[in-house]
Amino acid sequence: MLTVALLSCERRGDTLQLLEKRIDSLENELAGAYKPGFGELMSAIQTHHAKLWFAGKNKNWPLAAFEVKELNEVLADILKYQNERPESRWLGMINPALDSIALAVEQKNEEHFGTAYRQLTRSCNTCHRQTHFEYNVVTLPRRSPFTNQDFRASAPPK
Repeated sequence: MLTVALLSCERRGDTLQLLEKRIDSLENELAGAYKPGFGELMSAIQTHHAKLWFAGKNKNWPLAAFEVKELNEVLADILKYQNERPESRWLGMINPALDSIALAVEQKNEEHFGTAYRQLTRSCNTCHRQTHFEYNVVTLPRRSPFTNQDFRASAPPK
């Protein structure tokens, strides 16, 4: 019986050692995993902000809805990957503007879209001021930087 108990303890010790090695390996792998930077995520927001404008102005409501969804996803990514940044705690201030623009898109209301988009842009700038990034001023896009995308709702194939 003593022999069985000793063998059982030895197996548990081996199993524990294997598990500890596996945890160490996974921790090392996790430490080297890619984590998007705050600036990268903000650049993604800038892209979706611009595309949202051109989609709405061209009454391409499916594309506008997609861009609203993308903006929400990037904001969630900031909270996931950059939650230790003090700036992250201010992100919620743009939720009312995003909700308003989502409603305008859902209703396909061009006038409300313009108002909501300006509100979204003001919210971005308010957040930048609150987080001491006031030098980063967001404006309404004047022309699309996306020369490889047609924003019309029923763009003809080229």
